[in-house]
Amino acid sequence: MMVAGIGSRKGVTASDVRAAVETALEAHGLAMTALSALATGDIKRDEEAIFLAGSDLALPVIVVSNDALQAASSGVLSHSKLSQSKAGTPSVSEASALAAAGKGAKLLGPRTVLGPVTCAIALGGDAA
Repeated sequence: MMVAGIGSRKGVTASDVRAAVETALEAHGLAMTALSALATGDIKRDEEAIFLAGSDLALPVIVVSNDALQAASSGVLSHSKLSQSKAGTPSVSEASALAAAGKGAKLLGPRTVLGPVTCAIALGGDAA
C-alpha cells in the first residue's frame, strides 16, 4: 500500500492539495496510479480541500487518530515546531502517511512542501 500523507494550513484549496501530491510523487519518480490512499491527521478532519482532492483523484482519505499519529511520529524525518505544538507530532504529513500505510511502513523521503501544503509518501511494509 502506498499512501500520500497530507498536512496543510487552514483554508487550502483542493488544487493546492493535488499539486502537492503530484509534486511529491514526481520527486520519487512515481505516477498518481501508484497511490492507494491519501491520509491526514484527525486535526485536519474538517479541512474540506483534502477530501475534495481525494474525490478528484478517486482515492480514499484515511483520517488517522491522534493516538496512531503519535505512535507513528518516531518514524518521521521532518520536524516542525508548529506541527508539534498544534498536532502533537513533528510532521502531520509524514506521521499520517506512515500510520495509514500500516505496520512496517517506510517513508520514501522527507515531506515535500508546496506552499501551504505538505505531502509525504509512505510505502507499507507488506509491499516489496
